[in-house]
Amino acid sequence: MEYDVAISEIVDKKFAKLAKKNPKQMSIIAKKVQQIIQDPYHFKPLRGDLHGARRVHIDSSFVLIYDIDENNRSIRILDYNHHDTIY
Repeated sequence: MEYDVAISEIVDKKFAKLAKKNPKQMSIIAKKVQQIIQDPYHFKPLRGDLHGARRVHIDSSFVLIYDIDENNRSIRILDYNHHDTIY
């Protein structure tokens, strides 16, 4: 059974800008989100302030942060930014 995806308002705005500036990057993100939907526990769990969330690298410099809500079978996309900014 697949998960639903919810994108935070902040990330939605980032994706809208990115779709105009770099459609190739958005395509990579879309593929990663599909991988997350198929197996949300595959990617690395985070610690510290981001405990409970997981991350997946997009290219080499960017990170997509998400968490999993098992009760609602949903994935929440929490943030997307440069690695140095996220951490």
